[in-house]
Amino acid sequence: MLLSEAVEHRRRFAPGWPLWVFTLSLLPLLLGLGTWQLQRAEQKQQLQADIDALAQAPAKTLAQLGTQPPADWQPLSLQGQLDPHHIWLLDNRTRNGAAGVEVLQAFKADSGDWLLVNRGWLPWPDRRQPPHISTPPGRLQLQAETLPASRSGWRPGRRACDADQRSCVVAQLDLDALRAQSTLPLLDWSVRLTHVSSAALTLDWPALPMSASRHTGYAVQWFSLAAALLALFLWAGFRPQ
Repeated sequence: MLLSEAVEHRRRFAPGWPLWVFTLSLLPLLLGLGTWQLQRAEQKQQLQADIDALAQAPAKTLAQLGTQPPADWQPLSLQGQLDPHHIWLLDNRTRNGAAGVEVLQAFKADSGDWLLVNRGWLPWPDRRQPPHISTPPGRLQLQAETLPASRSGWRPGRRACDADQRSCVVAQLDLDALRAQSTLPLLDWSVRLTHVSSAALTLDWPALPMSASRHTGYAVQWFSLAAALLALFLWAGFRPQ
């Protein structure tokens, strides 16, 4: 009986208060992070579904939009002219490991509105030589889609532009800064080209920064860590003393 009682005593669940505190502090955090990643995955799925639905919708003109700002990723049909005197190069944009820029250019629509158009990607391997950017003359008809507004947060510092510089390298798309630098009444939203035209450069736009499957994978990792923590807690609690 004494030996049986000793074995039972050694197997009694007694993790101790430090292990309790550690587990109860960390386990809710891991579960919360996993749940948050699942919510982000659901949001990305909905966003992709909205983008796909809009891509199938007919393109609107600026006249059809009226004074209302378009929805993000709204297809648009634009008529007007590109301004060769207001070009910006959005820096640090790569395609298949090649360094380059995205070309932003002011566009004056037939309606009189000014908006910023992203013409696509351009390689720039040698920074000692400015890239050659040609502007197609005359009236153009462009197919584009609206871009979501830039999110707040940390950004690289802005680079100054010389007044006589034909194109200017910028670190981020900041419409307020470009409006002030150009003195053009640019609209509060911008677009990017979606179809090949004389104005289009390389249009292989990257996918969303993080897909729904990536968020789901992160959720699995957080839940796996939570399960490992719980298993460690039980093992330590029943470990013979």
